[in-house]
Amino acid sequence: MRDYELIVIFNPEIPEEEMPADIDKVSEFITARGGSITEVKRWGKRKLAYPIKRRREGNYVLTLAKIAPEKTAELEANLRISEKILRHMLVRVGD
Repeated sequence: MRDYELIVIFNPEIPEEEMPADIDKVSEFITARGGSITEVKRWGKRKLAYPIKRRREGNYVLTLAKIAPEKTAELEANLRISEKILRHMLVRVGD
């Protein structure tokens, strides 16, 4: 298991009431594959540096997690196909 930081930019048109459920789906995906969530920080809506899928802002969420390196490709593939996610970045932390 390695430490990772996952930053996800959700579509800003998702209603505020639905955001916790969407964030939980990402967390559940990680835990279902033997990983664990250390911390989840909602940064809220922020302006994007450049338009992504014709959106000028996005809902940012930072997740600190421990997951096996061989499961990261599956996680990223799942994030890529979600229509609610504009962009994501998964970075290994530490050694």
